[in-house]
Amino acid sequence: MSTTQSERLRGLLEPLVSARGLDLEEIAVTPAGKRRVLRIVVDADDGVQLDTCAELSRVFSEVLDESDVMGGAPYVLEVTSPGADRPLTEQRHFRRAAGRLIKAQLTEEAGGGELTARITGVDDEGIDLEVPGVKGRKPTQRRLAYGEIGKARVEIEFNRKAAQKAQHESAAADENKEEA
Repeated sequence: MSTTQSERLRGLLEPLVSARGLDLEEIAVTPAGKRRVLRIVVDADDGVQLDTCAELSRVFSEVLDESDVMGGAPYVLEVTSPGADRPLTEQRHFRRAAGRLIKAQLTEEAGGGELTARITGVDDEGIDLEVPGVKGRKPTQRRLAYGEIGKARVEIEFNRKAAQKAQHESAAADENKEEA
């Protein structure tokens, strides 16, 4: 039974990542001129610090040097954490994005189209969302099963604190109207 280089790399490196309480998200070997780039992406619930990436790089380098999994051709080792624009494909990705705004392409069974909403909850079956109100309307709640999400990514919010403050002020104004 033949195994691919990626499977061999995963088998070699995943125990080292797991031992540190991290998840091995991706392994990619790509050509770069006369060399190759071995890119290893790791993640954790609390994120991954630069020092952790540096430590893993040293450990991976030693283990890879002792192994023949990369062959004899030169390569560059790159250990990183996922970028802000990485796709959300696993439950743990959605859990780690709780509280964040996402943009999701919905499957046909969910009505198709695109949805931008904030993740308010995550469980084994799907995610709970708060869909922002349009033109002064209140936000609405929506539930999506994982199977209803075609693709999803975190939306970068450059002014999130101002948006939260405006939302809080709007809610307070609504409460004052109800009391009057």
